Amino acid sequence: MRIAQVAPLYESVPPKYYGGTERIVSSLTEDLVRRGHDVTLFASGDSETRARLCPPCANSLRLDPTCKDQLAHHIVMLEQVARQAADFDIVHYHVDYLHYPVTRRTPQRHLTTLHGRLDIPDLVPLYREFREMPVVSISDSQRKPLSWANWLGTIYHGLPADRLPFQERPGAYLAFLGRFSPEKGPLQAIEIALKSGLPLKMAAKIENGDKEYFDSAVRPHLTNPAIEYVGEINELEKGPFLGGARALLFPIDRPEPFGLVMIEALACGTPVLAFPEGSVPEILEDGVTAHFGRTVDDLVRAVGRIGDLDRRTCRETFERRFSDARMAADYELLYRRILEETVSWTK
Repeated sequence: MRIAQVAPLYESVPPKYYGGTERIVSSLTEDLVRRGHDVTLFASGDSETRARLCPPCANSLRLDPTCKDQLAHHIVMLEQVARQAADFDIVHYHVDYLHYPVTRRTPQRHLTTLHGRLDIPDLVPLYREFREMPVVSISDSQRKPLSWANWLGTIYHGLPADRLPFQERPGAYLAFLGRFSPEKGPLQAIEIALKSGLPLKMAAKIENGDKEYFDSAVRPHLTNPAIEYVGEINELEKGPFLGGARALLFPIDRPEPFGLVMIEALACGTPVLAFPEGSVPEILEDGVTAHFGRTVDDLVRAVGRIGDLDRRTCRETFERRFSDARMAADYELLYRRILEETVSWTK
């Protein structure tokens, strides 16, 4: 098949640091190439891929100090995709709803994987207007606010099995990995660590919108020697960071659409202590790969039961459910189904 993958431009594909969507686009693209498909990747020019790269901008936008208008580059990319749409059997978008007016008016076979939260009231009128758009969810939980949308299926994320090696013997610390955002629960992670008596290592991104929160709420705790902020880590650093942890803390306060860090931890053999919000009960199994709790004190008690969770089982779960090969195979089947259907999604 001739397949186009259309990625966000905020991070490179794969991302140098934080960037869940771009990491998934990379895994999918490379595995489709291995399967013999003719793949074109629309992504920033600093991306690395074996597919044909069509870059609308030279560098990923978040780390480019010269970029003042990120939307402008995405509009350029969508125009490039529209001009070439007839060259592809299928166009796979990963840029939320930005392309909907274009795809409605440009003959093409397409689908969109929605990577973010959908419990936003503003999305209701948008998806009512573009109700015909074929979309894929990354968890069943993610769909609930827009259960009536044109869902083609749920396909869980997957990652290369060799990117995050299994580590059978961890160190003696807890880990927090993600963003310093209130909904990600960094303060709850700090409280869990301090109450449990285990040190906490925090590797997290500070977005511009979260800087005030970080400075006022999180930074004061970093003077405590039990809490170590290691900065925003890259892909090579992630394996040792997660693999060396007794457990990953995931005390989220939001309907998590997927939570890539959970399967990254499982790949390393590291169990997760989590609040069972959003997709968490779909990705993790309480008492097998994780301990769930409704409160901070629940997870403090769960720290004492980490030894009940077998690290090799965590790794085996990752290999069985969350490999890049499984994800690419699922999408390949979906592409073929779309191509076989006679219903047109264009007006």
